[in-house]
Amino acid sequence: MTTSPVGHDRVIRVLLADDQTLVRAAFAMLIESAPDMEVVGQAGNGREAFDLAHSERADVVVMDIRMPVTDGIEATRLIASAEDLAGVKVLVLTTYDTDENVVEALRSGASGFLVKDTRPAELLAAIRTVAGGESLLSPGPTARLIARVLRTPSSTTPAPAALDPLSAREREVLTLVARGLNNTEIADRLALSPLTAKTHVSRIMGKLGVRDRAQLVIVAYESGLVVPGD
Repeated sequence: MTTSPVGHDRVIRVLLADDQTLVRAAFAMLIESAPDMEVVGQAGNGREAFDLAHSERADVVVMDIRMPVTDGIEATRLIASAEDLAGVKVLVLTTYDTDENVVEALRSGASGFLVKDTRPAELLAAIRTVAGGESLLSPGPTARLIARVLRTPSSTTPAPAALDPLSAREREVLTLVARGLNNTEIADRLALSPLTAKTHVSRIMGKLGVRDRAQLVIVAYESGLVVPGD
């Protein structure tokens, strides 16, 4: 048994949130075809998604951004802030990877995003990755999106006090996370073991009080530690 939210012997419980019935049906058929997944609920708006996340105990919510009543950003924020939903991961789907709302969804606690025209196998792999405790899917595109959308801080602006708890090494690691490197790549870059790199990332998340790597990227850019265009 792993220490991830979803062990190897468990079926991943997926909740679909999209206001288009046909889109939900197509995703449901795909997910149900995977032997290690099941669709436990379908929501047509963000409020329904939040309620179903509670009642159905989903592991992963595949969340559209633009929905009526409550949009995907607010629904993600509600899920991320609910103590009894701490293990629920949100994977945001967007029509275009230039959607500025993706950044707000990541700020709100989403573990990553995919565009809706992604290949079926990639969607299934993304769900497994998020369910297993990883995040920031497609890190390169995500980092580029954040760099485009966030206001570019001055290169001379010091990092805010929020980064004070980090050691010099931890700031190095955070910088590489923000540039889209995974733990193995960080280990190679800094001549560390993958386990040590993973430990650094976990400690950084604990010190900064963030849920996952997606929010680490936001912090790195907003603090000025990483400047778009570097």
